[in-house]
Amino acid sequence: MKAVLIFSGGVDSSTLLYYLLSKGYELSALTFIYGQRHSKEVEFAKKLTERARLVKNFEHRIVDITSIHELISKGAITGDSRVPEGFYTEERQRATIVPNRNMILLSIAVGYAVKIGAKEVHYAAHKSDYSVYPDCRKEFVKAMDTAIYLGNLWNEVELRAPFIDMSKAEIVALGLKLGVPYELTWSCYRGEARPCLSCGTCVERTEAFLLNGARDPLLSEEEWKKAVEIYRSFKENVPRE
Repeated sequence: MKAVLIFSGGVDSSTLLYYLLSKGYELSALTFIYGQRHSKEVEFAKKLTERARLVKNFEHRIVDITSIHELISKGAITGDSRVPEGFYTEERQRATIVPNRNMILLSIAVGYAVKIGAKEVHYAAHKSDYSVYPDCRKEFVKAMDTAIYLGNLWNEVELRAPFIDMSKAEIVALGLKLGVPYELTWSCYRGEARPCLSCGTCVERTEAFLLNGARDPLLSEEEWKKAVEIYRSFKENVPRE
């Protein structure tokens, strides 16, 4: 089985990488530079690739499409907006949307899949992203899969999102079983020397490990204690229905 994976270097795509390797896929992982506010995920993607290749060798390409930055510069990830704190489910987290990102990256990945004869393209969209990110929803995956089929009739490629019905905590549970080296993954939107622990993706990451009764191995014991305190403080302020 031959497949292309969109691989950011974060928790979700790293888990998907190990999952696909465990299933015996001949994999080509693509990490994109598209003008995001920092390069930490790309750096960690390289580190994790080195470790994962000890399990099974695979192709990893860094794809620089920085030139599109001016066209999609908006919000907190590619624009000048402040990175919001709190849970992903909150409306202010929409500032972290990169305009049409997954459609752009998936289109490139499909083109590469056609070139190398891969029949599947995978990305790590999951249930926890549903409320904020439209391009991580089942409806998008289905529509995009149809568009890919229609646009490549002579070279059939299928879009797959194996984690689409899973929460972040469930993904981490799977990754812990697969032995994913989460200490080599990066999530924080701010991209400073160490994770900020309070942006949406940091808080979600803390919650995922907490629900699995595990400490995030990327963090020191002191950082983990602080991360849990921050998570609980946000949790206490979430309005109850």
